[in-house]
Amino acid sequence: MLTLSEQECIDRIKRLECFHAEVAGGSFIIKIDEYSPIICAAIHNGHQLREELNKTFLLSKQERFYEEDPYTDELISSFPIKLIGNDSRFEYDLNRAKTLSTYFKTAWNKQVWQKPLSPKQRAISHQKHQAFYNVLEAVISVVEQQFSNAIVFDIHSYNYQRIERDTPTFNIGAGQIDIERWGQVVNHFEKQLNKISLPNIDVRAATDEVFHGRGYLITHVNSHFDNTLVLPTEVKKVFMDEASGDVYPLVLEELKTNFKEAISETAAYFVRRYGKKKRTQKADILSSTISPEVLSLDKQLFSLCKNIETLNFINPVNLSAERNKFLKRNSYVQPSFTYKQLDINPYKFREQLYKLPVDSINDASISQLYRHVIDNLANKIDLLTSIGTDDFVYNSLKYYGEPDQKDMANAKFLLHLTSEPDFQDEIKLNANEAVDYFKAQASEWGLKCKVEKSSKIVAKAMVNNEKAQLLINKEASFSEKEAHAFAFHELGIHMLTTLNAKKHPLKVFSLGLPGNTYTQEGLALYSEYCSGSLTIKRLQTIALRVIAVQYMLAHRDFVKTYHALLNEFSLDKLTAFTLTTRVYRGGGFTKDYLYLKGFVDVFNLAKQGSIDNLLVGKTGLLDFDITNELVERQMITKPTPLFNLDFAPSGNNILDFVVDSLK
Repeated sequence: MLTLSEQECIDRIKRLECFHAEVAGGSFIIKIDEYSPIICAAIHNGHQLREELNKTFLLSKQERFYEEDPYTDELISSFPIKLIGNDSRFEYDLNRAKTLSTYFKTAWNKQVWQKPLSPKQRAISHQKHQAFYNVLEAVISVVEQQFSNAIVFDIHSYNYQRIERDTPTFNIGAGQIDIERWGQVVNHFEKQLNKISLPNIDVRAATDEVFHGRGYLITHVNSHFDNTLVLPTEVKKVFMDEASGDVYPLVLEELKTNFKEAISETAAYFVRRYGKKKRTQKADILSSTISPEVLSLDKQLFSLCKNIETLNFINPVNLSAERNKFLKRNSYVQPSFTYKQLDINPYKFREQLYKLPVDSINDASISQLYRHVIDNLANKIDLLTSIGTDDFVYNSLKYYGEPDQKDMANAKFLLHLTSEPDFQDEIKLNANEAVDYFKAQASEWGLKCKVEKSSKIVAKAMVNNEKAQLLINKEASFSEKEAHAFAFHELGIHMLTTLNAKKHPLKVFSLGLPGNTYTQEGLALYSEYCSGSLTIKRLQTIALRVIAVQYMLAHRDFVKTYHALLNEFSLDKLTAFTLTTRVYRGGGFTKDYLYLKGFVDVFNLAKQGSIDNLLVGKTGLLDFDITNELVERQMITKPTPLFNLDFAPSGNNILDFVVDSLK
């Protein structure tokens, strides 16, 4: 952060420079990441007092803090132009006219100073007050010149416990707003604020219910500018204990993210209605530059976690030998799987993970994204360190979850259907032929990846994300239609998202967002539907995985689950073994129910609009909104699908009926 004089700051603004600085001896901060029609101010955020004033100040820090607006700087941290007061409103109040900004002796019926401030002391404070408004004027001038109009969000917080009636969470003060001209923007902002949801808090927004926006900031702007709307907004101190000053971190984090959404949506509406760009979206309001803090955190996170690929550790290394033993011994001897050793110290890993500087990220949504990823990785390391132990199944439940009633109902529905008949004379591709087929398809799609056989995987095919490698089970065979489906599934989605993730400056999309397994597998199955390769039989295979997970959780016995699947669903021994192994590897692996769940959710999402941005990397539906935002802000490259993912009926009436019937 720079330290600038008032004039140095104004000169930079006139040159349209982006900068971050303390101004006027540190009395306020200005941060400009990008010139935009939206300006945010938190003028009562500060807590500073000049040393000479501290000596005569009578209130305790807690009393002072009570009347200030702490954490309002965090509520506007996501936006490209911010002005934040560092000095306490008790030294001078930026929301009062300059001559009234210094309290002579008392404030809020409390004596503030031992004796009235001297003219010299008041003059120093007034000079700081003037400096702030000179800089604010410079910012608004260049913004109006560049964008025709500007909108200023003047953010405050208020104590509510002393008010003996229900008060709104958000109060817009419209007393000095030209409602005939700007009223629809005020209404839009109130509507957006009413959409906010906070944990265990009833949220309500209102206009002029508690405060009427009579402060000086809007007065000053109204008297100097004709094309700038100021929205004075008071936020109820539900994010902290107003008496002690203790913050409620979970509420504040949720408030920051939701408040960002409300402000950016309102600003975009304002620009569409009054500005030059009639197609402005909320992402256009925000900065397109990835901050150094985000890049630094992302680099540290990737360096720490890049080698943690679940399936590298969870697939048994002695799978082939144990399968042969099991099938030769009449299938009544429990397999004894062994696993690759984990070369990670879990305690040190978690310690390093939670030391990562997420708090340094100003953008609320991006910060939340990384918090989600870090929490998810902590759960993942618990899963990996418990492979082969009794704790594994519990960690799997924590990481992946388990089938719910809807999942089971969908699975049972599919398994009651009559599938397409098998054609005994259908051409089958062996593993070598499949490798050649997938290599040719990868080349046709322009995917630079390896395709190799493997004896160490349970599935027929699997993408190794770390090596950008498609592994084909050396004992697998594929029908032509099945190979076509696998090409779309493994190459068209899993390999594409692996390669796309490597293109971005943010490597978090290579590590995987929370819920990426459920999302990516659902997307991969949806690609089979789009390609015309999805069959009832394939859906039944996926449904069997849901049943297998449920049986594993109920039986906790490999042999019992194997025989239940073998007998109840008339499976051949190899298929039953493979299915059972999938859910018992590691000690009880619940991941497989997510294929069907993910498919249903992605299918329904595709009906609502484009899902192309799920292809940017190992994305998750939980953070799809922020993924879309990052693409729209051009922080990450918009992906190009290898084939059309827009929803359209498959043309197979029976299949379409079945898929539409899934809940």
